[in-house]
Amino acid sequence: MQYISFIVSITAAHVSLPLSFSADVSFSLNGARKSGSKTTLERNIGRKNHRPDPGGPCTLCSPSTAGDVGQGCRVEPELGLRVRGAVEWRGGAPCGRSPSEVEAAEPLLRSLGGRTVGLARGTTVTLRKAGRSARGGVRQDRQSRAAAGVRRHVAQRSRMREVATSTSRDGRWEPPTPAAGTTMLPAAGSRVGRGLAGQALRCFSQAATFAIKPCDLYRLEQGPPATAELSREDALHYYRSMQTVRRMELAADQMYKQKLIRGFCHLCDGQEACCVGLEAGIAPSDHLITSYRAHGVGFARGLSVRAILAELTGRRGGCAQGKGGSMHMYARHFYGGNGIVGAQVPLGAGVALACQYLGSGGVCLTMYGDGAANQGQIAEAFNMAALWKLPCIFVCENNRYGMGTSIERAAATTDYYKRSYFVPGLRVDGMDVLCVREATRFATEYCRSGKGPLVMELLTYRYHGHSMSDPGISYRSREEVQAVRSKSDPIMLLQEKMVSSKLSSVEELKEINAEVKKEVEEAAQFATSDAEPSLDVLGHHIYSSNPPFEVRGANQWIKFKSIS
Repeated sequence: MQYISFIVSITAAHVSLPLSFSADVSFSLNGARKSGSKTTLERNIGRKNHRPDPGGPCTLCSPSTAGDVGQGCRVEPELGLRVRGAVEWRGGAPCGRSPSEVEAAEPLLRSLGGRTVGLARGTTVTLRKAGRSARGGVRQDRQSRAAAGVRRHVAQRSRMREVATSTSRDGRWEPPTPAAGTTMLPAAGSRVGRGLAGQALRCFSQAATFAIKPCDLYRLEQGPPATAELSREDALHYYRSMQTVRRMELAADQMYKQKLIRGFCHLCDGQEACCVGLEAGIAPSDHLITSYRAHGVGFARGLSVRAILAELTGRRGGCAQGKGGSMHMYARHFYGGNGIVGAQVPLGAGVALACQYLGSGGVCLTMYGDGAANQGQIAEAFNMAALWKLPCIFVCENNRYGMGTSIERAAATTDYYKRSYFVPGLRVDGMDVLCVREATRFATEYCRSGKGPLVMELLTYRYHGHSMSDPGISYRSREEVQAVRSKSDPIMLLQEKMVSSKLSSVEELKEINAEVKKEVEEAAQFATSDAEPSLDVLGHHIYSSNPPFEVRGANQWIKFKSIS
């Protein structure tokens, strides 16, 4: 007997526990086959230790002739297997055997931790010698290490043992009954989640309830709830959306540095919970207008990554056909992207007035930053909205810096949710998507009831500078940015909630990350290869509905035709 580190794979009929790993095993090298520098042992451990030959029938696998060695099968020497840890089972019944005929010689994997493993009749054991590193140590398989990391993060070891040792009274293997509130489901789009036991290992909860940070209230007797219910479907949607916004902004950063994007460009990475949470709290028919930091909000309102990046590069496939750029993106019920600081706030009050006048029952979310909060036009919009009880939610994204000036140096009071004095307000944790969602739902119900406007301050943080021309470290330290990333990152906070409550797994979220990365890369490729708009369309869409007319160019001899 020799002790060598091997990568172990055990195959049994119609059972799949995908737990690859490297483990120390003791076995006999009698009958081993040499293949290059690797030693491979393939044995069927059962009553006769046989291996079916693809060229002939197998009578041992037939219940009527169990115990006989038929044509095409070879008797192999006994193989003693001792495994420390879990093992891997893959599907595929030998000789077409049905799942109901799988009988356990002993309870499956009843004893782990170094004792001999009991296996089902007709089980195949494959031992593949692990490679050695440059230092002479045993090198673990990459998939094995990844799987081990997943198990550590998700803390499913006890669950794995339960699945592996689950047997019925007659010795047949059967998956465990899911706990109350859970459903056995494979991970969405997961290759590992396929198969009977793969589903058993993916016992995801379908909903979970979390305690969230209470909001600070102003002139309100009651605020949003202190708990939030999150379904698995919504959790995956929020995570994918925030991850997409993050990668899209990082792609825009690289394209700007490559001079593929020109002009102004304001990124919102770090503030993903704001745009995703706001969209989750309103109806698709509600309205939204924001400042020049509009990429994430535009995506949440329904714009594709391809349309946003193509607009940044000024291509025909952009959401404004390449004529708007970073600060002027539009979608249905989304009115931009406005380049003038604070100018969108009176426009948002006007949209709310239209909702009230038409009796549509809609509300308008009017977003602005802490840097714009000191402007007079903001106070005028507050006054008009309160006077006419407009269904308008004034959303202040307080990311602590107006351009390069901290809020403490620019404002006499930093309680922006109290700025109106006569309009109720609330201050929300803008780094938690659930806090933002619940506060938005509360605010929309308040405004729809006819009580008038509301001010909502979102405490958030941007990782980039004010714009791409701002390095973002001349007025704040790198340590400050890193501290926020490590403690309050919105994507990290949601991921921790999802994994701890079994709404998802680390492995599934990694697959979503890979899909998002591929989507953004393809969109970036499109944004650099799509055609630019021609000069013929330069004067188009000045009016929404108007007969064609001519527009004067840079001089009186240049004319452009405008078509609505």
